Amino acid sequence: MANLRQASLRHANLALVARTVLAADSPPSRADVAAATSLTRSTVSRLVDELVAGGILEEVESVVGGPGRPGRPATPLRASTGRFAALGLQVGVGHLAVRLVDLTGAVLAERLLTADLAGSRPGSTLRRLRTMAGRVLESAPLGCHVVGAGLALPGIVDVEAGRLLSAPNLGWEDVVPGVALEAVLGGLPLRLGNEADLAAHAYAHPAPGHDSQPQDFVYLSGEVGIGGAVVVDGEVMTGRHGWAGEIGHVCVDPDGPPCRCGSTGCLEQYAGRLAMLDAAGLDASTTPSELAARARDGDEKAQLATRSAARALGVALAGVVNVLDIPTVVLGGHLAQVCDLLTPEVEEILGRRVLSGRWVSPRVVIASDDPAPGATGAALLALDELVRDPAGVLGH
Repeated sequence: MANLRQASLRHANLALVARTVLAADSPPSRADVAAATSLTRSTVSRLVDELVAGGILEEVESVVGGPGRPGRPATPLRASTGRFAALGLQVGVGHLAVRLVDLTGAVLAERLLTADLAGSRPGSTLRRLRTMAGRVLESAPLGCHVVGAGLALPGIVDVEAGRLLSAPNLGWEDVVPGVALEAVLGGLPLRLGNEADLAAHAYAHPAPGHDSQPQDFVYLSGEVGIGGAVVVDGEVMTGRHGWAGEIGHVCVDPDGPPCRCGSTGCLEQYAGRLAMLDAAGLDASTTPSELAARARDGDEKAQLATRSAARALGVALAGVVNVLDIPTVVLGGHLAQVCDLLTPEVEEILGRRVLSGRWVSPRVVIASDDPAPGATGAALLALDELVRDPAGVLGH
């Protein structure tokens, strides 16, 4: 029994040291880790040696000085590059993506494919994704250990069952992707997730164990439709069944146009990419950047489309902020590409409609211009398992 308690404590301390190093804004020394964790320096040194030997952490060039050690060289620590990684996959309405991401958050290899997948057959699409995944795994650096995989999907996902229940914009219903991907994963655990939830996770945590700011925000991603997620203290709020955050299907006008979800007047019928292009009289192949350029050049239809999208976003988000008291909104996908046209009116509506706006001004920020943030988030979430239990991959 005593041996079990000792092993459990060691596992917990390994995780604590790993998290402390990965969370640091700059590479900490062993002394820094000891101060941050309240563990003794000798204990930290033994644990760090184990994590370095196992390839989870690595030492970088020594620097002179450190807390309580003036003039003596301190060896900074950081997450290892390319030693451990996870596979992130994404199926979008307009693309497929596969990425191999390591503990630093770096993309070691990737494959991106632009394709119109609306109405596609799940089996054939997943086989294409499987082929892409195989090529990415073949491109992994020598000695890289892949510890897990995640798949981002644009719909309602039963995470526990590994089942996509519905993806209206794809036209998919009741799909179990793991069956089609099993051959390439070779036994790797696969976790499914909603694309917006995983993109929001990547925004909050750009590398395993590392936090960005803000840690409380409403995330909207746009491709054909609009996905949404709510993040509090860095954690995505998934709700009782894991289906929270469907902001794209918040009703803006009950008498509005029908939506593929079966309702009417949903936000994505005004601010979705195809909805905006249709309102502007533009072909579906037109990029959001081209739409924005037309609006800036005075094209009346393009301006009308962006104003309509901004009003719908403002109304929907005001309701969300009033309910949740989270005044920061992060825009990704096509919304980020036209954000300069949307943001002024969205912020004006939020300021007028949000009750707390008198004291805390709602603000809109932009996510990075990443075509597949869900794939990154899926990989990062898989790597989080390693950070929570490094002893699991160290073999004891």
